[in-house]
Amino acid sequence: MERIKLRVQYDGTNFAGYQVQLKQRTVQFEIEEALKKMHRQDIRIYSSGRTDSGVHALDQVIHFDTHLTLDEPTWQHALTTLLPKDIRVMTAEKVEPHFHARKDAVRKTYRYVVLNRKEHDVFQRQYEWHVPQEVNLNLMKEAAELIIGTHDFTPFAASKTNVKGDKTRTIYSLDIREKDDRIYFEVTGDGFLTHMVRIIVGTLIEIGQGKKRKECIPLAFEQLDRKVLGLTAPGHGLYLKQVEYE
Repeated sequence: MERIKLRVQYDGTNFAGYQVQLKQRTVQFEIEEALKKMHRQDIRIYSSGRTDSGVHALDQVIHFDTHLTLDEPTWQHALTTLLPKDIRVMTAEKVEPHFHARKDAVRKTYRYVVLNRKEHDVFQRQYEWHVPQEVNLNLMKEAAELIIGTHDFTPFAASKTNVKGDKTRTIYSLDIREKDDRIYFEVTGDGFLTHMVRIIVGTLIEIGQGKKRKECIPLAFEQLDRKVLGLTAPGHGLYLKQVEYE
């Protein structure tokens, strides 16, 4: 048996998320179906983490075990041929048997895109969050500094989070930059809870709009209270950008 590591991109628009769900189209289902055609049996894949409905991936990492003896370019070509056009295998690599896409990941980076102007973009509406009201970028950057570091991120997690027990995470960087009419958020950390990046972005946007004060962030950490934070930004503006390993 060999273990294969895939780096995969997908457009999350028409998926109900990454993980297999009953009677729903998901990324995991499509990749496992492609592998089933190659192996003539069920093959289970393991990813660096789940993504929600509508969320995109620029560089998701997946692994699986196989008895087939194919070279790496053949794996990449065969899977890309079998997969639908909204999923692409960028690379396939043979790795050590102990490699695990989720357990061995040490850092992840997410990107979130906001269109900040009065009119929406017809062609990009599934790939960014349209916020027509003006926002104060400096206020958002000041608030972002309060999120960086190691905290119990319970208030930044969805109530439906699948993580049990300790919700302490470390955010290494949270960069906000503006280019033309768009605001780009990039968040790097050692791990993320369900909706964590979306709640961070939604809260920062409301701070930039003057609807929330930046003091809501330390208050949320102190009281572990989701209600003092801002809204959850929609999934379609979010991208898994990079997964890093030692």
